[in-house]
Amino acid sequence: MSLKDWIRPARTALLLVDMQVDFAEPDGAMGKSGMDLSMAGAAIRNAAMLADAARAAGVPCLFARLITRQSDETDLLREWKKRRGTEGDAPLCQEGTRGADFVGAQPKPHEAVFSKNRYDAFSGTGLDAHLRGIKRDTLVIAGLTTECCVDSTVRDAFERDYHIFIAADAVAAYEKDLHDGTLKALELNCAICASSAEIVAAWRNCVALTTC
Repeated sequence: MSLKDWIRPARTALLLVDMQVDFAEPDGAMGKSGMDLSMAGAAIRNAAMLADAARAAGVPCLFARLITRQSDETDLLREWKKRRGTEGDAPLCQEGTRGADFVGAQPKPHEAVFSKNRYDAFSGTGLDAHLRGIKRDTLVIAGLTTECCVDSTVRDAFERDYHIFIAADAVAAYEKDLHDGTLKALELNCAICASSAEIVAAWRNCVALTTC
């Protein structure tokens, strides 16, 4: 069997994680804090290409986004920030702000959007129930950032018995060594990495054959 068989449209969904202004744009929170956004631009472009290919192949395109409110901040999070000296930092992707807006691929009116206030896209969102309801057991994942919300989501998905494929050039971190190390660890333990071009080609091949 090959990638085409493993991610055939009848069993697969595409999940875009936290492709949002605060994580990816110069005027977002991470850009303003001086983080290196150079990897994010390519990831956003590749994720948009994946979304177009998924839609053309009949693969559900799902979006997860971080939405924060001051009331969501737990005692644990406040204490963690205090211990690392970042207690004055404003929450990312605050509800109703531009920082929470999507960048790149935008959800269509019929596409599911899952709002979360944790790293993991499954935590308290209904994503698992939605995937089981549409009979998907395989996820192709793209998003930001590789070592944080992508990592958390991939690991939880695997624990929930989903087959995981990471679009390696459609995820990004602010440091290349974090990105590379995370992908290496995830591929060693719970996922398969492929390029966006390989995933797109597999879906297009399925459409051409009309047998997937």
